[in-house]
Amino acid sequence: MRLIVGVIVVFACVFGGYLGVGGHMEVLWQPFEFLIILGAAIGAFIIANGGPVLKGVPAMFGTLFKGPKYSKTAYLELLGLQFSMFKLVQQKGILGIEPHIEDPHNSSLFNAFPTFAKNHHAVEFVCDYMRMVTMGSNNVHEMEALMDEELETHHQEQERMVSAMQALADGTPALGIVAAVLGVIHTMGAIAEPPEVLGHMIGGALVGTFFGVFVAYGFFSPFAQSLKNTFEAESKYFLSLKVGLLAHIGGQPPVMAIEFARKALMSEVRPTFVEVEAATAALPATA
Repeated sequence: MRLIVGVIVVFACVFGGYLGVGGHMEVLWQPFEFLIILGAAIGAFIIANGGPVLKGVPAMFGTLFKGPKYSKTAYLELLGLQFSMFKLVQQKGILGIEPHIEDPHNSSLFNAFPTFAKNHHAVEFVCDYMRMVTMGSNNVHEMEALMDEELETHHQEQERMVSAMQALADGTPALGIVAAVLGVIHTMGAIAEPPEVLGHMIGGALVGTFFGVFVAYGFFSPFAQSLKNTFEAESKYFLSLKVGLLAHIGGQPPVMAIEFARKALMSEVRPTFVEVEAATAALPATA
């Protein structure tokens, strides 16, 4: 909804202002200028980016429309998952978690928290590090360094999408100039035409410059910033997991480990201590 509202505001203000000063909309309809700019932009996007980025374009636009997928409720669920998991280990020992991490898709523990269970990367992250703990790795500093490396790699994968969109925004104004120059060249070839015809042709050529700048700073650049903000917000989900796991590995009791995890969240989505306490008290007994 936020994206749709923003797009409507951009169109309404730009074209409403143009009409307000007496502009003629029919002059702006230059389909071949649009073909030159957008076609060249798409071609350059294909040249610049590898297969993973190109395959991720549909998901990228889905992310733009949906925004951050984790709400306060999702984070409260995440803290509940960590509490249940750490409580299980406290009650049954580290091997008590083994059936859940070896077959996470059929885990009654994980499936009790559907937002987490649907997040393949988060499930894999938890299972990998808890499996390492069951195998005897309990050095907090070494585990933290390894987690940081994995999360940095995940961040770089997301940053490729942001960089690709930003590069598109940076290049589109120049492609608008290319279209405008081609329009001027076409106009020079018709220099014998009467002034009103030449004026229309020159106006059409300048539409290329307008359109390139318009889509770059009205859409592509804001899209890139929106993607960056969404990915940064979602990175807190994994940071909370990391902090909670490290606190658990370091010997903190479940209630303290999830308090560490809670503190890693942004204030606008961070549940209060009382909310977390009430949510964990309502959880079923671990099994």
